[in-house]
Amino acid sequence: MKKLVNNRLTVGIIDYGLGNLYSIESAIKHVGAEPIITSDPKVIARCERLILPGVGAFGDGIGGLKDKGLIEPIKVAVESGKPLLGVCLGMQLLMSVSEEFGIYPGLDLIKGKVVRFKENLFFKIPHVGWNSLDYSDNCLNWRETILEDLEEGISVYFVHSYIVVPDNLSNVIATTDYADQTFCSVIADGNIVGCQFHPERSGEVGLEMYRKFIFKNF
Repeated sequence: MKKLVNNRLTVGIIDYGLGNLYSIESAIKHVGAEPIITSDPKVIARCERLILPGVGAFGDGIGGLKDKGLIEPIKVAVESGKPLLGVCLGMQLLMSVSEEFGIYPGLDLIKGKVVRFKENLFFKIPHVGWNSLDYSDNCLNWRETILEDLEEGISVYFVHSYIVVPDNLSNVIATTDYADQTFCSVIADGNIVGCQFHPERSGEVGLEMYRKFIFKNF
C-alpha cells in the first residue's frame, strides 16, 4: 500500500548539507506530491520515492552522507526497490568513484566513474546554461523512462565541471554535447535514475520529469 501524506505520495529529499533543497521541494509540491526534506533514516525508509540532490564537490558530498549516517539507509532503500533520483552532484554520487580533487569512493549504485571535462580553449568550464538532451547510441527512444513523451533536443539547465562515465553504456539514457565531448546527461539502472542537469530549474520540461519519476511505476 502506498504511504500518503495529505492524500499525496511522499518524496524524501535527502539532506546531507549540500543541494538546492527548497527549489526541489517547491517543484515536488507543484507536481502534486508531498516532499519531505530529511536526514532521518527512518523517514527515508518510509518515503515512496527518494531524491538525492547536490551542488558542490564530490568529496564534500560523500563526506556529508557519511557524517550523517545516510550511506547505508540509501543503499537499503534502493535494494528494497524504492526509486531513487540523483540530481547534478547527486547523480555523480551514484557512481563508484570520482576523480574530483582526488580519488573518492561513491555510493557504487551504478558502476562507473566521475571525471572532469577535457580542457578546451574554446569552451568555458564549468558548463553553465541551457543545453539539449539527445538519444544515446543505446537508447533510441525514451519509453519507460523519466523522459517518456518528451522530444529529443529538449533543453535543460546545467551547472557542472565533471561528468559521469558509466562502465555499462546501456545505462546511458540521454547524452549532451559540450566542449567537443558527448557526455551522459541522464543515466538509469532499474529503480535508480540520475540527471546531470537540474530539472527544477528547467521549466515545464523538468517538472514533467519529476512527474514521471514520482507517479510512474518502476
